Formats: sequence, C-alpha cells, structure tokens
Amino acid sequence: MQNATNHIKRELQLTADGSHTLFIPEMDEHYHSVNGAVQESRHVFIEAGLHQLERKEITVLEIGFGTGLNAFLTLLDAEAHQRKIHYYSVELYPLDADVIGSLNYGEMICTGRKDVFQALHQAEWDVSVPVTEFFELHKIQGDSNTCDLPDRIDLVYFDAFAPDKQPEMWNRNIFDRLYARTTGGGVLTTYCAKGAVRRMMKEAGYSVERIPGPPGKREMLRAIKL
Repeated sequence: MQNATNHIKRELQLTADGSHTLFIPEMDEHYHSVNGAVQESRHVFIEAGLHQLERKEITVLEIGFGTGLNAFLTLLDAEAHQRKIHYYSVELYPLDADVIGSLNYGEMICTGRKDVFQALHQAEWDVSVPVTEFFELHKIQGDSNTCDLPDRIDLVYFDAFAPDKQPEMWNRNIFDRLYARTTGGGVLTTYCAKGAVRRMMKEAGYSVERIPGPPGKREMLRAIKL
C-alpha cells in the first residue's frame, strides 16, 4: 500500500495464513490483513479481479506497490495461465531493502521463487522491466493523484491504505482519472466497501457491486467500466 510518509516505523508481523504483513504503529494500520495476507490478496485482486478477465494480454495498474505481494501473485498467475501481463504500480515511498528482505512471500507462496520476488523490488523505477517471459513490470515512483498513468488499463488494483487512514487517496478525481484510462469491460477491485467510496466510483461512471470479502471482512467492492 502507498504510505503516508517515508520516515515511519514498520513492524514485521505474521498473519493467520503464515504470511507476513507490515504494521505501522503511528497509523495503527497494516499493509495486509492479519487474517491472512496472501489469502486476502488472492481473494481481492487475483480471484475478484484478474480471473474476471479472459484477455490473453492484460495491462494492470496497481495503486500502492508496498510489499510487492500483489505483483508477485499476479506474476505467478500469469505464468500458470501463460498470458502476458503488463504491470504498472505506483508507490510514493518504496520500502527499504532490509524490510523487503525480511518478507517471507518468496519462500512461502512458491518454493524456489525468492529470486523472482526480489527481482520485483530490485527492478529499476520509471521504466518497463521484463521480469519473466509473461510479466513486465513498470514501477512508478510518485503520487497516484498527480503522476502520469498508463493508457488502456484493463485492471486496477486499488490498494491504498484505508480511507480513514489515508483519505487523500480516496477521492473523486482519482476515480475519474482511472475511469478515463480504463478499457471497456475493464475492472477495478479493492478491499474497501465503504459507501462513500462506492458512490465516488459510480459518479465516475463505473458499475459498482459489493461482493463477499476475504476472511475477516464481510464485503469488498468491484467496479466495471461498461
């Protein structure tokens, strides 16, 4: 998720499915669900987002690169289904190398792929980098409200911190910008289910539905550009 500040303490925590999350005491906020970080990301972004698109080549935009978990799961899914993913991710404050090195996703999710997980974080910023045959990464260091975004987006992972923790990331302008750049039939998915967020998405033009959330969360939102 996209951080509010770069000078902040982050604590490594183990979640219910054995995967790590990071906790920011100052914000009282986690990067991923304590009920299962990997489980949450798979449910919200892979199953409710990526698996809803049958296109053989997909452009993904992620709001908040954070730990790289969503990118890693998307890369593995792209390889499993042999379809090309062009993955853009916006992050204002990248994690330090020592924090990245402590995360267990590279060993836990897929044995022997730690080097690939590390490659996501080591990839140069603001250029497109082919990480695997089916996955190309373009990390954008900047503020999602003001930075240049790609055109013809098929799928948006909206993974900023919660609206009550980072309200500046949840606004009508950003949903207008995303809608304008999303292809017909494109999908936006987020763990958030707040009514105010749903209304902003609808006002931007999306068709929005509440769907079952991951363990520990009753609902989430999925928006579609019809």
